[in-house]
Amino acid sequence: IAKKRLGLPVVVDPSHAAGSREWVESLTLAGIACGGDGLLVETHPEPAKALSDGPQAVELAEFPALMEKCRRVALAMGRTLPASARLAAAAC
Repeated sequence: IAKKRLGLPVVVDPSHAAGSREWVESLTLAGIACGGDGLLVETHPEPAKALSDGPQAVELAEFPALMEKCRRVALAMGRTLPASARLAAAAC
């Protein structure tokens, strides 16, 4: 609604919305599918050792695969991910 009425970008935060890593992927993909303009996905190399938010953090090694799924959902919706998102995932 904010995007449509106010023209504001929408940034989806699936990590905090879920509070549990088991839901982060689904919420991330849903955020892309419904028109989100950005994502805040918490990652950590070892979530169990994170000082905070470990239960909702995606393992860093899994992040590139999540971004690939995001790319496919975006394409299905007639959108693309910016090159910077693809580079960030490749750097993991």
